[in-house]
Amino acid sequence: MMQEDFFRDKRILVLDHSPKNSNDRTWCFWEKGSGLFEPIVHHRWPTLQFYSDSFSRELNIEPYQYKMIRGIDLYDQVRRMSAQHANIEWRNETVKLVETGSDHARVVTDQHEYHSGYVFNSIPFRDVQAPPSGGSTNGYYLLQHFKGWLIETTGHRFDPGKATFMDFRVSQENGVAFFYVLPVSTRQALVEYTLFTEQLLAEEMYDAALREYISSYLQLADYSVLHTEFGVIPMTNLRFPLQQGRVVFTGIAGGQAKGSSGYAFRFIQKRTAAIVDSLVRKNSVDLRETVADKKFRLYDSVLLHVLHHRKMPGSEVFARIFRHNPPQRVLRFLDNETNLWEDLQIMRSVPTGIFLPAALQELGS
Repeated sequence: MMQEDFFRDKRILVLDHSPKNSNDRTWCFWEKGSGLFEPIVHHRWPTLQFYSDSFSRELNIEPYQYKMIRGIDLYDQVRRMSAQHANIEWRNETVKLVETGSDHARVVTDQHEYHSGYVFNSIPFRDVQAPPSGGSTNGYYLLQHFKGWLIETTGHRFDPGKATFMDFRVSQENGVAFFYVLPVSTRQALVEYTLFTEQLLAEEMYDAALREYISSYLQLADYSVLHTEFGVIPMTNLRFPLQQGRVVFTGIAGGQAKGSSGYAFRFIQKRTAAIVDSLVRKNSVDLRETVADKKFRLYDSVLLHVLHHRKMPGSEVFARIFRHNPPQRVLRFLDNETNLWEDLQIMRSVPTGIFLPAALQELGS
């Protein structure tokens, strides 16, 4: 909104219970060229590494780059930019209720009540670790959960030009599990343990897996943990509302996490760009699901079906896709940006006898 003159005379209030003064999360995404957040990209990798028991490869992803943004850098940038706009105000309050009216939306916090032409809400207002009550009995609800350690070694042990995108060479006993290794220097890297399962693990299980991976696969014994982070993202084909009247949902609350992978950052940017464009052009927001949205939601449902019913290990699904397709096509597919011909090439990579029945069942549900 700060990029558009249209909003110069609009009063904008940002409500958040947190002062956003700590580095509480890290976002990673792939992108061509320079994007909106280029000034705060903390690190970037032109090369990705994929590992599984059946297939491993170093991937040159040009013209993409895999980029990392630290939460604190994003918060600081937005604060600095918004300080230059007298029409933008920040308040640290806890939001209790958001609802729409016919010509305005209402927000109730622990301190005040506000009315606005539109409210853009990123609060799920429920525990994302549990599926919503009611709804479709044919829906799948997995969790992508992860714990990461930023570690520092005593020697120069990392190549900061290469990131491990997925390493499935770890136990799959609890469900789909893999590691990221994201070096930000020759001595520091974010090592992250990620799982796709229906339940979270006990805290000590994440730590044990991190220690084992760092010891066995990175072959490091002498390191220190500088920072930890933990997160949970829903992976589901259950529908999230795009909009309810004057309330527009964003982020996880608006279903911007891809159902079959949990990737969210780029989808959030696409949604916010569409919201801003609609306001600038029509002075209103009217979000609708497109044909492409429905197509990729079906693809997500099919993979969730296969994973939920354990018809094929997730590690092997991703291994086959990366084995038989250029990485750029895979990244476009994960971004919901492939055309039908490219979709068919991805589909040819996985066993028809497993995925076709799953697709037919999801089409009929």
